[in-house]
Amino acid sequence: MNIKLESATVYDPINKISNLKKDIYISDGKIVNRLQIKGKINKVINCRGKIVMPGAIDMHTHIGGGKVNIARMMLGEFHNEESLDSDSTAIMAPTTIKTGIKYIKMGYTSCFEPALLPINARQAHSEMADIPFIDKGGYALLGNDDFFLELLKKNASQSAINDYVAFTLHATQCIGIKVVNPGGINAFKFNQRALDVDEKSNFYDVTPRDIIKKLTRAIYELGVPHPLHVHCSNLGIPGNFLSTIETIKAAESLPIHLTHIQFQSYGNNGDKRFSSAAPEISNYLNKTKNLTCDVGQIMFGQTVTMSGDSMSQYKNHKHAHPNKWMCMDIECDAGCGVVPFKYDNKSFVNALQWAIGLEIFLLAKDPWKVFLTTDHPNGAPFTSYPHLIKLLMNRSFRNEMFLQLPKEAQEHSILKSIKREYTLDEICIMTRSAPARILGLKNKGSLGYGCDADITIYDKKRKDYEDFFANPAIVMKNGEIIVMNGKIKKYTWGKTQTIKPEYDRSIEKSLKKFFEKYHTMKLENYKISNDEMENLIGSEIIVNKCNGKRK
Repeated sequence: MNIKLESATVYDPINKISNLKKDIYISDGKIVNRLQIKGKINKVINCRGKIVMPGAIDMHTHIGGGKVNIARMMLGEFHNEESLDSDSTAIMAPTTIKTGIKYIKMGYTSCFEPALLPINARQAHSEMADIPFIDKGGYALLGNDDFFLELLKKNASQSAINDYVAFTLHATQCIGIKVVNPGGINAFKFNQRALDVDEKSNFYDVTPRDIIKKLTRAIYELGVPHPLHVHCSNLGIPGNFLSTIETIKAAESLPIHLTHIQFQSYGNNGDKRFSSAAPEISNYLNKTKNLTCDVGQIMFGQTVTMSGDSMSQYKNHKHAHPNKWMCMDIECDAGCGVVPFKYDNKSFVNALQWAIGLEIFLLAKDPWKVFLTTDHPNGAPFTSYPHLIKLLMNRSFRNEMFLQLPKEAQEHSILKSIKREYTLDEICIMTRSAPARILGLKNKGSLGYGCDADITIYDKKRKDYEDFFANPAIVMKNGEIIVMNGKIKKYTWGKTQTIKPEYDRSIEKSLKKFFEKYHTMKLENYKISNDEMENLIGSEIIVNKCNGKRK
């Protein structure tokens, strides 16, 4: 099938194209040069008055795994009987089918689950394979598992740690590694209620700094494109910006990505001992070459928080709304906590959290280093992205919302004084080009020749930015029209994006003994093969290239 997008206004930051009128050619699901097309053009799509961007990429969204299903079961009263294709945005833990529908109708074509517990990887992949339209991927959780902590306790070599990290990526069919509250989840099992960056765990005698240092180096030396994805110590605790800065330093100038950084940017000034430290964190972001982050913006309304940080979730259970919650452990390896929550714009704390996230977005000088997320659904459902984009692009609208907050919250924020408004080019970078680059997705986030024809087409007639980004005119996946004028035209299923760095297989001898002693499954059953992914789980895998081993 050969397709021509005619007279499109194109935004493609990876190829340094901004607001340029041109034709785009598609053949067999790929973007090609006109001269590469064999035969006739089968379909011409008139794109006059339209803006064309690569399909959007959500690099951090909780869409698969045990905690998602717990939230679904816990909040049955919030699941209504509306049709799957409804335009309602009142979702917190949507079904797999509805997740895919909502994402593709917003122009998103690839999404990544950021907390895939290795022992539960098979279930998570099976669930994500049931999400239509979008490509998927996961970040495997390490840093609280006993095998890794035992390696640190015994002063194992960096090469041994690298082998374990690479093995984990292979076994779990993941594309990156994430650490949640480094060492803190494990320490929680031994009755520690907090673990600061340089505080040793009682049982393993290692610190979060030790964990960050070893894992960032492992990722770097293995050549995995995506830096260590870090959920810092002391999430949500006033004054935690200091431990966030120490976490940045723990990487020792190697690449590191801090996730949902809004929750890690709190000061403890003022009468309420809660204040914004967005300027301090933004200063580090702007001056630290090796640092990237996603924001985890909160939005007002009902949602549900779900996290592998069972320590943090336990602390927050008293704020549950509705009043029910759960914390659990899986195979004594790690676990999760699920706590429903309602963010209230009349609450001083919630209002300031909202402002802090926006301050970070607007103070970040380089849009290639900051990523648009709400930590779905922890800060808000992903369906709120168009509203968030409007807040970033329209200062008068943002200030109007800001003035509805409690006066005391306004007095603790510099948001109203920030004049910056994001441009279409910067939004395209944050939601397409930068996620593709940081994840090593060479065929995504770009309209360059040879790239996958995952394309979102917007109508210039929609002048309101929220309306514009919520309602693409056409969404294409692999060159096929999936959405047209808000209606699903065809069901397709995406692929799973993975990475497979080289490693010394002898690490599996130690792992086999560990599994026989401590786990209820054998090591061979723990590993997910390529054949199982494609023929049993039902998702074809794409193996992305490593950058090559480094020292």
